[in-house]
Order: sequence, then structure tokens, then C-alpha cells
Amino acid sequence: MTRVTLEYCVPCGFRERALDTQEAILTSLEAEIDSFELSMGDNGVFRIEVDGEVVFDKEADDFDVDGIVRDVRSEL
Repeated sequence: MTRVTLEYCVPCGFRERALDTQEAILTSLEAEIDSFELSMGDNGVFRIEVDGEVVFDKEADDFDVDGIVRDVRSEL
């Protein structure tokens, strides 16, 4: 069972970015994903995991929706 989790910072106002990223991932990869979870966080978090493996973390990576979709695809 493939699970994608996107955790985003609520106080930072990252909800729209999270929703746009979720839409991009699901549009491209919905048939390959069993579960997609949005998780609210704080402290500036914006992180995406596939089955517990971090594929994007804004602390270490530049934000690029297409790049994130590619990274998620490669982890699947």
C-alpha cells in the first residue's frame, strides 16, 4: 500500500501551496497511490513523504511542483 503524506505549516499560510501540490501529485499519479494524507503542522514545515521516506523538505530542497511530482514518482 503506497501512502503519500504532505505536512504543511498552518501558521505560515502554506495551505494553498499544499493543495496545489496535492492536486499536481494526484493528477499525475493517482492510479499509483493508495492513500494521500494532508497533515497540518507548524514551525515552517512543508514536507512530503512516500511510505515514510522523505522525498521533499523545504528546509533542504527548492520548491518546484514539477520536481516534487518527479521525486514522488521515482519513489513509487
